[in-house]
Amino acid sequence: MHKIRTGDEVIVIAGRDKGRRGKLLKILDDKKNPKRGQRVIVEGLNMLTKHIKPNSQREQEGRIGKVEGALHVSNIALYNPMTHKADRVGIKSLEDGRKVRYFKSNGEIVDVLES
Repeated sequence: MHKIRTGDEVIVIAGRDKGRRGKLLKILDDKKNPKRGQRVIVEGLNMLTKHIKPNSQREQEGRIGKVEGALHVSNIALYNPMTHKADRVGIKSLEDGRKVRYFKSNGEIVDVLES
């Protein structure tokens, strides 16, 4: 059970894009090298330059494009729209047994998790 999930609005708390927000597109998990840790891709952040070769079979010209690079999961936090800041997330159970994610600063419920 992850505290940050795809589709969440996150804010960067460290690095060159510090303070910028975006939607979490993908969570990458490096199983071969666990010391590298979990990395995430955020829409429109950590843009890298990629050289694309021409491909005559696809009728594609060569170009220099921009792609989103991966960020370490420790450098992002969930964005709290109530406080307009980064916030820590906790998981708790309700009286009826459902688990929910909530913001630790104000106790506001983010969403209900599926079991």
